Amino acid sequence: MAITDQIITEFKDRMRIGNYEDDNLQRILEASEQDLIIKCGEFNISSHPVFRELVFERARYVYNDALEFFNTNFQSQINALGMEKALSAIQVDENGDEVVSE
Repeated sequence: MAITDQIITEFKDRMRIGNYEDDNLQRILEASEQDLIIKCGEFNISSHPVFRELVFERARYVYNDALEFFNTNFQSQINALGMEKALSAIQVDENGDEVVSE
């Protein structure tokens, strides 16, 4: 997914950051999104508010040079999103057997 100007604006508003760091914030948000996709699965940052919130939180930790604390502090949210993605991939066929979709 791409980090849009709207996502950057939302993050700047939340963090009370001016317009002077857009390129840096773009990189931070993209890296945060990619890291969380690896950990949780593919989510749309524009339409999934919980995923967006987690990306923003990780970006906040990066911005404040505290990334080493993010995984520990947000482990339950990371796990919950991963479980949501895993459970959404399970379907039941006509025989009532579980089938994992790719």
